[in-house]
Amino acid sequence: MCSRDRAGEKDEDGVVKSRKSYRCQTVTSQAPETELILDGEDDAASLLQEKEMDGNLGGPVVLSSPAQLVAPVLVARGTMSITTTEIYFEVDEDDPAFKHVDAKILVYTEGLHGKWMFSEIRAVFTRRHLLQNTAIEVFMANRTSVMFNLPDQATVKKVVHSLPRVGVGTSYGLPQARRISLATPRQLFKSSNMTQRWQRREISNFEYLMFLNTIAGRTYNDLNQYPVFPWVLSNYDSEDLDLTLPGNFRDLSKPVGALNPKRGAFFAERYDTCEGDQASACHYTSHYSTAASTLHWLIRIEPFTTFFLSTNDRFDHPDRTFSAITRSWRNCQRDTSDVKELIPEFYYLPEMLVNSNGYHLGMREDRTLVCDVDLPAWAKTPEDFVRINRMALESEFVSCQLHQWIDLIFGYKQRGPEAVRALNVFHHLTYEGSVNLDAITDPSLREATEAQIQSFGQTPSQLLIEPHPPRSSAMHLSPLMFKDQLQQDVIMVLKFPSNSPVTHVAANTLPHLTVPAVVTVTCSRLFAVNRWHNNVGLRGAPGYSLEQAHHLPIEMDSLIASNGSSSSRRQITDLVDQSIQITSHCFVVTADNRYILVCGFWDKSFRVYSSETGKLTQIVFGHWDVVTCLARSESYIGGDCYIVSGSRDATLLLWYWSGRHHIIGDNPNNSEYPAPRAILTGHDQEVVCVAVCAELGLVISGAKEGPCLVHTITGDLLRALEQPDQHHCPRLITVSSEGHCIIYYERGHFCNFSINGKLLAQMEVNDSTRAILLSSDGHNLVTGGDNGVVEVWQACDFKKLYIYPGCDAGVRAMDLSHDQRTLVTGMASGSIVAFNIDFNRWHYEHQNRY
Repeated sequence: MCSRDRAGEKDEDGVVKSRKSYRCQTVTSQAPETELILDGEDDAASLLQEKEMDGNLGGPVVLSSPAQLVAPVLVARGTMSITTTEIYFEVDEDDPAFKHVDAKILVYTEGLHGKWMFSEIRAVFTRRHLLQNTAIEVFMANRTSVMFNLPDQATVKKVVHSLPRVGVGTSYGLPQARRISLATPRQLFKSSNMTQRWQRREISNFEYLMFLNTIAGRTYNDLNQYPVFPWVLSNYDSEDLDLTLPGNFRDLSKPVGALNPKRGAFFAERYDTCEGDQASACHYTSHYSTAASTLHWLIRIEPFTTFFLSTNDRFDHPDRTFSAITRSWRNCQRDTSDVKELIPEFYYLPEMLVNSNGYHLGMREDRTLVCDVDLPAWAKTPEDFVRINRMALESEFVSCQLHQWIDLIFGYKQRGPEAVRALNVFHHLTYEGSVNLDAITDPSLREATEAQIQSFGQTPSQLLIEPHPPRSSAMHLSPLMFKDQLQQDVIMVLKFPSNSPVTHVAANTLPHLTVPAVVTVTCSRLFAVNRWHNNVGLRGAPGYSLEQAHHLPIEMDSLIASNGSSSSRRQITDLVDQSIQITSHCFVVTADNRYILVCGFWDKSFRVYSSETGKLTQIVFGHWDVVTCLARSESYIGGDCYIVSGSRDATLLLWYWSGRHHIIGDNPNNSEYPAPRAILTGHDQEVVCVAVCAELGLVISGAKEGPCLVHTITGDLLRALEQPDQHHCPRLITVSSEGHCIIYYERGHFCNFSINGKLLAQMEVNDSTRAILLSSDGHNLVTGGDNGVVEVWQACDFKKLYIYPGCDAGVRAMDLSHDQRTLVTGMASGSIVAFNIDFNRWHYEHQNRY
């Protein structure tokens, strides 16, 4: 198994990748599926099993079955065993097929003798293997996943019922229940809230496509079912690319094979000549997504270079190797055997375009080496190409027609008469339900059929049999919103009775929380849980009245507002080390607002306090000197997350916060002595700032002086981010799930690094910056500092987008509400200021059109 998250991976060199129709009525039924029942309890044993999991570490095997570990270019036979707390897999090393596996492939295959803890499992999906519904994929907290093929569907059901009831995770608006893991892709699609979220523009086009790929069975663990993404641009020849011109975009209502009318006519004729043989009638003998095409795109990065060589023995002629974007697009328009779509990496991974592993990928006739991919003239660097390609994917031209491409790949034009009309019919052995391998008794015939399935590609599961709804158009809505007179920059100012600077702000405002709130902590360690009233999104909406405008979004904590003795419940009085400077890095608030983690104590601990009662609930030891900074990752199921602590002892410790037990560590019976998950070393001075991204599985940290370091969450040091000569003292770090890291150094210096260590941009500002954050998509940077001015920048190149009116005090901390519509800043004067913010207003399309 290759350790991949759904959109990311790290190879052994530390390169982060992402992290994934014929006349079918003769084969599969098109009858609508029954609705997925979402209410009700899982099987009666579920609660009993969870109690057993709490108290039983290890224990007897409750289920054992033959299984195959499915990895990108390897399927290994072995035995899966499940206890009440763990999954085990032992490969059969005596299997003749395994003995012939290239040792270089085994280097990149994890889990051959694997163990996976139940407490780490975050999602369980049923999957297909060779078009049979007999596999499962288990996603872990560290963003890796493991895939197993099982003997039959009955075994799949037994395995799912033996695993924790996590469902398919928390991202899709579905209950965490075993029946959700066993649901069909079409049921998951109909029951999820993701389509509505996409239509309302709460998630990006990229996120929505990853969702569709994931529930339709696409996986990074099987190159035959790799996630598929569309070509979206059609102009790769111009010196400049204007993303406001429709002519520069591909027609997403047509498959790749039909974009060129002449070639489309050839494919239509091919289908007509085979129409008498319904089973073999198809437009295309190749597929838009195969293991070979995936290796074609990723040939320059490990482990895919090794995978390619293990499959092909040597590199191909350069003109048949992925060597130029323009040539690849041209081939997809002219070559009758090439109808490849793209993969997600085209929208986030510039390293795939650079040959940095030392391989000679072939020679041209003039004997010059072919190394890096030739880029279009409008892209100066690989980073430039990926950034512009991603901008195009998120553009309005793509947004308003993406549903038509979804119809072709995942929807009603995938098979049947609509697929015939759309020139979208592929070889019959690419479709779900086309063959029952268990019914083939002849071993040679079965082996040949399996080989055909692997070489032809596999069409995703069909998610819907009616047209996919379009996305609402931001172009018609946004200008009206921006012109609304109520949309002032500042929504409100809230002054606390204490004049102590507000040094930490946490806006955990999701509506499903018991107490959506903006939690603030002052320099004197007085904290407040200020209730959040989510009416900001209504501003400018039809029916919005001036009367509603008086209902401000943040209500001061009543215990603080009373300014009486009860406010003592909000004071953290435990003694901190006198040499510690209290900053935003000294605090972390859990995702449910119920606990505050504080560092800086003289006894080298950090501590956990209840935000409801103010009582100390846990003291955590592990460092050899005073803990100087804390950070929290994004949260998983039930509020689980990673906590990182940095210390004067020059190390960082990675901890696990259990949202279920409200403690650091997994075991509530041993909360006094929790063990860190990893020890991160490499600094030689006091650690002063840190960020942790669970999505990427990375920790980025800065010491008092020297380069910032990038570690994995398992403790491996990947690299140092080598700053320019004058930048020696990092002070603030923020990282996006796209893999961009913004670092602020002393004396106004900013740098933007790719997570793979490339310096992408830098700037200098005339302010002592105290707080930075990135928008959820990573495209915009917000900064604030001693001069009291909040500024918005384009993260990729530090282009200034907006300056808010100056405040009468310096900015000490800030955070964004969950909907990215309100920015809350903590001020040196002891107040908080809520600003209206809408990152769409600085989007290039709105700037060019309105």
